[in-house]
Amino acid sequence: MIGVFDSGVGGLTVIKEIFKELPGYQIIYFGDTARLPYGTKGADFVKKYSLKISQWLLQRGAKVIVIACHTSSAWASESLKKQFAGIPIFEMINPGVKEAVKITKNKKIGIIGTPGTIKSGAWEKKLLELEPNLKIYSKSCPLFVPLVEEGWINKEITREIIEEYLEEFKNRGVDTLVLACTHYPILEKIIKKEIGPKIKIVNPARSLVKELKLFLKNNPKIVSQVKKGRNHQFFFSDQPYNLEKISHFCLNKKIKPIIKDPF
Repeated sequence: MIGVFDSGVGGLTVIKEIFKELPGYQIIYFGDTARLPYGTKGADFVKKYSLKISQWLLQRGAKVIVIACHTSSAWASESLKKQFAGIPIFEMINPGVKEAVKITKNKKIGIIGTPGTIKSGAWEKKLLELEPNLKIYSKSCPLFVPLVEEGWINKEITREIIEEYLEEFKNRGVDTLVLACTHYPILEKIIKKEIGPKIKIVNPARSLVKELKLFLKNNPKIVSQVKKGRNHQFFFSDQPYNLEKISHFCLNKKIKPIIKDPF
């Protein structure tokens, strides 16, 4: 199985891309809704639970781990790779960095994410390592996650908040905007409408899954270990609010949640 985890339901946007590109693989998903959101938590907290969840997924048969959370990717990915050496672990930042650098023409890139992701500076660091001449403008958008979790995707208040957060990117002339939170692609259509056609959007979930697909193609030994089938399992540490609406929006179907908090 491919193990995927996030702080809540945002990781379903990554599942969407896995289903599209790798439909034959069985998924085990863990959304840590009991401790949502990670984006306002400290680094030690995020590392602690990212480690616990990864260990739990591996114990349940996952052979590959996908960190479908930018805050966990920023604070915990290096620790997880050291702790679970030999286990393929995929995170959100590096694939998105490569895509953003490839897309930008004027070298002005905007990043929107949770307070934790923006505070970590991980995106800026990785982008400048790849392209030192970039101008990077980062902004935390802490209201986006609760809006998604509430299911307020098409409400006018959501559009107004998006407009307020993103106005400065248009004024700064960025030509590329990175959605550095897996909840944010759920708002992608509204974000596109508000920022206009001149600014290209990078959804790192797509970039990650492309890398995962290539990895599996080149590693038949791992492929032979990863369970196939459609008996996907969706675990949440607490009852996710508005799951039916969000899962239908992301996956075009209902999912049956299994409520379990093993920690």
